[in-house]
Amino acid sequence: MSFDKEKVLQLCQEWSKNTLMETLEINYIDAGEGFLVATMPVNSRVHQPMGLLHGGATVALAESVGSAASLMFINPEKQEVRGIEISANHLRSKKEGIVTATAKIIHQGRSIHLWEIKIVDENDRLISLCKLTNMILPSKGR
Repeated sequence: MSFDKEKVLQLCQEWSKNTLMETLEINYIDAGEGFLVATMPVNSRVHQPMGLLHGGATVALAESVGSAASLMFINPEKQEVRGIEISANHLRSKKEGIVTATAKIIHQGRSIHLWEIKIVDENDRLISLCKLTNMILPSKGR
């Protein structure tokens, strides 16, 4: 079975409708063997009171791209993804523009996926470094 980048990106966009990902304007832009990339605009909608990118919005982006990336390794008709732990180091602030999150697989087990998610600005400067653990469960239907 060959990897279908366009199908993966389309599925991610479809699953984002009427969710937090749509509210945050997260856009999935690239995918490949073992990685997924998404962007999010930085504006007042995702600011904390000091006018900077809110760490919670950054973590929401990281968990969204990391969880969606796990979908590439499962059968969504029989399995579901649940984020069970996330950690984030916020290294640089951001006031406006776009941030890009790239999730790369670190460990792909049958029941656990571990992802590293790097969030960078337009100049490829590291904004946040996150680690996400996903549990893969049997599907209970939607």
